[in-house]
Amino acid sequence: MKLDGTDAPRGTRSRSEGEGTRIRSSVANLPTIRLSRSTLQDADNLVQGVFWPLTGFCTEEEVETILGRMRLPDGAPWPIPIVLSVSREVADPLEAGERVLLADSGGTPYFLLHLREKYAWHRRRYAAAVYGTTDERHPGVAEVFHRMGEILLAGPVERLSPLPHPLAPHLRSPAEIREEIARRGFRTVVAFQTRNVPHLGHEHLQKTALGLFDGLLIHPLVGRKKVGDFQDRLILEAYEVLIRHYFQRRNVILAALPTAMRYAGPREAVFHALIRKNYGCTHIVIGRDHAGVGGFYPPEAAIEIFETFDDLGVTPLFIRGDFFHCKGCGRIESDRTCPHGETERIPFSGTRIRTLISEGKVPEPEIMRPEVYRLIAATPHPFVTDQE
Repeated sequence: MKLDGTDAPRGTRSRSEGEGTRIRSSVANLPTIRLSRSTLQDADNLVQGVFWPLTGFCTEEEVETILGRMRLPDGAPWPIPIVLSVSREVADPLEAGERVLLADSGGTPYFLLHLREKYAWHRRRYAAAVYGTTDERHPGVAEVFHRMGEILLAGPVERLSPLPHPLAPHLRSPAEIREEIARRGFRTVVAFQTRNVPHLGHEHLQKTALGLFDGLLIHPLVGRKKVGDFQDRLILEAYEVLIRHYFQRRNVILAALPTAMRYAGPREAVFHALIRKNYGCTHIVIGRDHAGVGGFYPPEAAIEIFETFDDLGVTPLFIRGDFFHCKGCGRIESDRTCPHGETERIPFSGTRIRTLISEGKVPEPEIMRPEVYRLIAATPHPFVTDQE
């Protein structure tokens, strides 16, 4: 696949600042719903085309076909519903056909929802389909059962004013990334999804991919994550340091993807691929246990799910095996290539790296660049300590 712009995402309407001010004044008496940061970010992503072909929060029919077939009613592939949940108390006064303001926790409205329908949903069925489990130890399942409302609201959204973000300088819309890709003359671009600071295993995969494609989009996910994951700002700063010292900058684009981590394993791998297609990527790196958590998914489930699709419009670059630095080989290897035993292997384990850092220990130089470690060590609170 090469970039030609024919499938560029279109999103929904975004008001100019002046127009937004006038609209906010004219709709001041509309019903208002106060939402979490993550849900407002979903609304913004719908507007900007991040979740194209979706242009609004999912209808009941869309949820049903996504859960059952990982497709929208028109047949387009889409694996995870984008939903707006509220309590029954909030939903009861609302009627289909109304316009509803979507505001932050302080009551400032940023979006206008054109409410098409409201409906009850089956949480257990939703969790089983999206996450492959109803075990509440899974962070996505716990979110569905304990933090989401009983009623879902559906309909297109438009933006009244830009949604503030603490990492705004790092955010670039699909249209902006596509323009940058065109400016640099890339015909093929591979995306690298991550929610961690970089180690040398990541760097090895990224540079291998750069040997195959014109450009590399390093696209860390910034948004709600589970406790113990690295802080968003630190991830971006770590990549800035890594790129500055160890990459040919003209071939790399670094930008943040503002959305919550779902930990939906195989379905989220497809979700991430479709999002990166919207950003103009032709390929995406899909590795072992992509978007997995806590051993809930088989190691290669995120690779095998792509056999279900032949119409994604973006090509996965599968990375199979478990990678490590082998002292015997003197280089990065995997269990598919290296003959040496465990005593010769230094694993690229995110859990192990986080444990070393938490204990004030320095990861081996074969595992992490010293510049990256020094940045982490100088950060007072490198890990997420609570959720939104």
